[in-house]
Amino acid sequence: MTSKDLERFFDGWNRHDVDALMTFMADDCIFESASGPEPCGTHHAGREHVRSAFARVFASYPDAAFTSTRHIVAGDRGLSEWVFTGTAADGRKVEVNGCDLFTFANDKIAVKSAYFKNRTV
Repeated sequence: MTSKDLERFFDGWNRHDVDALMTFMADDCIFESASGPEPCGTHHAGREHVRSAFARVFASYPDAAFTSTRHIVAGDRGLSEWVFTGTAADGRKVEVNGCDLFTFANDKIAVKSAYFKNRTV
């Protein structure tokens, strides 16, 4: 996995293309979302669960976008920094800085763990 691969991965996010996103994910992938009841946010394991979680992001924020992305890859680990913007179903505008920590296996994303600032206005 390279920083160019992560750029393409985030292009998929900005196109809201779940099929494209899943081409980057390992068969036994894990997505740890930025929020949820668990210490890791919400833990989604396996392709079906990860696919559903990614699709829910787009359903929750139909105009979701990741801008100002920067990517670093070092061996089997990676980091992407970004600014997330979107409008929730209730009309609330969201703009937060965040990052993803990645673990790679066999040139695929095995773990995507998301973190973002909890902005209060």
